[in-house]
Amino acid sequence: MTVGTENRGVEVEPPPREGRDLAWLVDARAASAPDKTVLVWVPFHGPRRQWTAREFSEATQACAAGLAARGVRGGQSVLIHLDNCPEFLIAWLACARLGAKAVTSNTRLACEELRHIVTGSRAITVITQPRYLGTVMSAAPHAGLVVSTASDQGKEPESVPPRAVVPFEALLGDGRQGGHGRISPWTPCSVQYTSGTTARPKGVVWTHANALWAAQSGARVLGLHESDVQPIYLPLFHTNALALSYLPMLWAGGTTILLPRFSASRFWDIAAEFRCTTASVTAFVLRALGSGPDPVEHHFRLWAAGAGDQPVAARWGIRLIGWYGSTETVAVCIAGDHARPGAEGAMGTRVDGYDLAVRHADGSAARPGESGRLWVRARPGAGLFQGYLDDPEATAAAFEDGWYDTGDEVTESPDGQFFFRGRAKDMLKVGGENVAAVEIESVISKVDGVDECAVVGAPDVMLDEVPVAFVVSRRPGPRLTAEIHRACDHALADFKRPRDVRFVDDLPKSTLGKVRKSELRLVLKKEVAE
Repeated sequence: MTVGTENRGVEVEPPPREGRDLAWLVDARAASAPDKTVLVWVPFHGPRRQWTAREFSEATQACAAGLAARGVRGGQSVLIHLDNCPEFLIAWLACARLGAKAVTSNTRLACEELRHIVTGSRAITVITQPRYLGTVMSAAPHAGLVVSTASDQGKEPESVPPRAVVPFEALLGDGRQGGHGRISPWTPCSVQYTSGTTARPKGVVWTHANALWAAQSGARVLGLHESDVQPIYLPLFHTNALALSYLPMLWAGGTTILLPRFSASRFWDIAAEFRCTTASVTAFVLRALGSGPDPVEHHFRLWAAGAGDQPVAARWGIRLIGWYGSTETVAVCIAGDHARPGAEGAMGTRVDGYDLAVRHADGSAARPGESGRLWVRARPGAGLFQGYLDDPEATAAAFEDGWYDTGDEVTESPDGQFFFRGRAKDMLKVGGENVAAVEIESVISKVDGVDECAVVGAPDVMLDEVPVAFVVSRRPGPRLTAEIHRACDHALADFKRPRDVRFVDDLPKSTLGKVRKSELRLVLKKEVAE
């Protein structure tokens, strides 16, 4: 494959430094500004809490000591199955102190999906909350240690956890501090399972160097400083909230306002109360806020989203920059300029520390203005993920001559700005969640009576798109439809389940027998237009 024209610049990605790990960053903040408020928890139920830099560092040390006292060691996997809450961040960083791998999982996963993650990561320690204890105990029956928070994001649980479950507060109450020394920057610290073109998600491994790079690079991209205040309402088990929002704010020494989830009715009041200055937003968030009343006041100077200069942000006098990244790139590799406006709809330009190339399917370089596949190059384990967990074949398949294949189609303008054109991989984007069509198809295909099926995304006003299944069957009808929905309810997270099942006589195919999904998408788009 020819490399072709590349978007390259001065190499600024810092070499990993011995003695610098995630705990170093937390402790550095505590040493430089011990009394600075770094985290505020604003639940929708229950009392608020806040931590100074010193208090937060001590909490992560105490949690690390509590886990170590119960047998957690470096190199082991610890499943963190939590909605947004302070315990998530404390536990995630406590694992980093021990040299353990924090495996973060989507709390909307069905039991079978969670079992795949538990098995694949070999996690024998689980940290969760009352609402998910039943699912966790079923998905991880051999877990040696199960820890639960006292509440569900501040809301009291409906039942008392089993005696075998360790209260999260007990980890912090041992009165010990974690003094485990510094961890090598190449040590894995976190694993996120992400949907790809395979039927099962793969575990993306981040090292301490990855996390520190995301922190430093993100702070530079957003122009963050210690006076910045940022609300985080997107789920912490995803890259956006964890690597693009929390870690950069930690690096800058600013304050994080942690919320259980996004709420359009609460957003502006909370932002005004804490004088929030920057935020990561999604298309869903922009649409939800845009359909509501304008704020009486706000203090935002900058938002970041998938594409810049959207009119709804300008309506409130907020600069919105575009950016692009993934779980595999850890940080954003394309971003707008926080100080100057970019082209309308652009994701931005190349971020220092990454090389980018846009190529046609045959490997030739795409000229400016032409669409092609986006390839990214950086040092694995630093600017790019270290690899897929225990899957060297999938890791090797994701790279070509050191370049990572994003699977996304983009166009580069003559002045180096990038525009998103679509997903080359067979992926859906459902309310910000990546969903592999083949994952849904593999479940439907196992239902008795289904001969063939194809899943595509139907346009949706709020969620961008939702899954729709086209099915060829010997016995079409309501009964089979119900069986398909039951199978999907059992095996898939709610956002992956098809919103509609349509029976067809046959699926449109190419001369090579491949389903022409573009024709199915066109049918759905025409229906929406009508």
